[in-house]
Amino acid sequence: MSTETKRQQKFARLVKEELSVVFQRNFQHSFDNAFITITAVRVTPDLSIAKVYLSFLLAKSPTTLLEDIEDNNKLIRQALSNRIGKSVRIIPELQFFLDDSAEYADKMDKLFENLHIPPTSE
Repeated sequence: MSTETKRQQKFARLVKEELSVVFQRNFQHSFDNAFITITAVRVTPDLSIAKVYLSFLLAKSPTTLLEDIEDNNKLIRQALSNRIGKSVRIIPELQFFLDDSAEYADKMDKLFENLHIPPTSE
């Protein structure tokens, strides 16, 4: 169960929606033409830091792409500020993380498929 307050959840939702637009409009061709999905955003109680979890499709090297995004952190934050600056008091610092939960689930599925469980003897 999440311990985030309603305020944190609402702010995280806003950041997620607006960052999605920023990536689509402002940085569509900047990051190796990869399809970037924001899977989750978690914000600190004081709303000063937003942890942004990203998933990539068509990325040759997800870790390199994540480094490129981090190198452009200030530009991304500025673009976010242009979109939400008039409706919020502070623009959070952005921390980007690779969301590998889909890969992990796929790996676990493959492990379960390869398990040989002998039938129980009666």
